[in-house]
Amino acid sequence: MPDSDQILAVAERFGLNLRRVRKREDLSQERLAKRASLHRTEIGLLEKGERVCRLDTLIKLAGAMAVPPGELLDGIDWVPGPETVGTFAFGSVSISRGPARDEPGR
Repeated sequence: MPDSDQILAVAERFGLNLRRVRKREDLSQERLAKRASLHRTEIGLLEKGERVCRLDTLIKLAGAMAVPPGELLDGIDWVPGPETVGTFAFGSVSISRGPARDEPGR
């Protein structure tokens, strides 16, 4: 099972992809939120990597920007281990980490 650092790295990479695509499509966070039937703060939390995207939210975001859902997962891969332990692998975009987060529920 992936550890919490791997989950945070997935959320951060997804956030980078989301922001890149949203800006390319020339959408504000508010406009994207309306098109995806989400709250604007949800978009901000996802872009900052502070929230892991649910599958239904991924589909809404991709549809709202008219891109394939896979584009928002660009550079996020799973590398299986020899038996049951695997790890996430990330493409060439580096993910900078901020200070440690001590938030409840994380």
